[in-house]
Amino acid sequence: ALPLAIAFGIASGVSPQQGLITAIVAGFLVSMFGGSRYLIGGPTGAFIVIVSGIVAQYGMQGLIIATIMAGVILAVMGLCRMGAIFKFIPYPIVVGFTSGIALTIFSTQIKDFIGLDVQVPSGFIPEWTCYITNIGSADPAETVMSLCCLLVIIFWGKFNKKIPGSLIALVLATAASLLLGRFAGMEFATIGSKFPELAAGLPLPKPTAPQFDYDTIKELVSPAFTIAILCAVESLLAAMVADGVTGHRHDSNTELIGQGIANIITPLFGGIPATGALARTMAGINNGGKSPVTGIVHAAVLLLIYLFLMPYVIYVPLSCLAAILVVVAYNMSEWRTFRYLLKADRSDVAVLLITFFLTVLVDLTVAIEVGVLLAV
Repeated sequence: ALPLAIAFGIASGVSPQQGLITAIVAGFLVSMFGGSRYLIGGPTGAFIVIVSGIVAQYGMQGLIIATIMAGVILAVMGLCRMGAIFKFIPYPIVVGFTSGIALTIFSTQIKDFIGLDVQVPSGFIPEWTCYITNIGSADPAETVMSLCCLLVIIFWGKFNKKIPGSLIALVLATAASLLLGRFAGMEFATIGSKFPELAAGLPLPKPTAPQFDYDTIKELVSPAFTIAILCAVESLLAAMVADGVTGHRHDSNTELIGQGIANIITPLFGGIPATGALARTMAGINNGGKSPVTGIVHAAVLLLIYLFLMPYVIYVPLSCLAAILVVVAYNMSEWRTFRYLLKADRSDVAVLLITFFLTVLVDLTVAIEVGVLLAV
């Protein structure tokens, strides 16, 4: 959870501590109130695109309001026993927007992966136009660092499955950047260079009350519904996978209520939207987790890291986080399933491709709305 929470925070357009706060607060609340014995909650890659869009358009205050609204929607869905409905969302829509999000995440990480020192515009086509135009100014040292981290993440699992490769890459890359900076004079872009205010240490977050008004709520209804639907789909899919592995059945309505509580409370501490995280859930199961205590302990350990180790996070290279997110994007892409669905009947293929391209080229909210409408 540690490297992913930091990476997801930065990629979403907020600070790394906000990603970590989300993993702590939401991780505790999802395990405490959710309907699955195994689900681990926190920030996930699926929210990067929509969170960064809301922050860019409405600011952090808008994100807080949209997340709280999404939490209320999720809780109401659970109370109205609507959990079973999400089993009927067509699979091509889920694969389409998941693969589209994966490609979008990959695209946004190229800047840090190759060390470009330019202002990259938002949008898939403008991003790649910028990358191609400025490829000559890529930093070889940053690129090598990213590639080394990528190799560590990919091959570490062949030697040790208990400790995730992303955490090993984070530690090795931080040590390498410090040593190369001190003895070889090589400077790497780090979290500290992007967020210099973190060098002074981090106070505990204080709950803040957002300022609701009718016009803001009206503008944020659509993003809030997108967050709620995305959270419901991702958490219930992860819970279903956990059920398949363990043989236990989750309560989908209680899970929606738990997700709603987590998304109502987490933004009050400065967090971002959260949901059930499949990778962390499977890590808990594979390491012997048998109850919600797993998620509660995970949140407690992250809290200790936040209190005592966050001053060292400023030395983590951005190229390492880019490599971690490239692997996340690859794992999210479901390219094998995508290729298989292309052999389905034409209506499924149409829904799949339209949802995918709208996610990449237009907006995730539009993609889900159009995809569901076409499927209906």
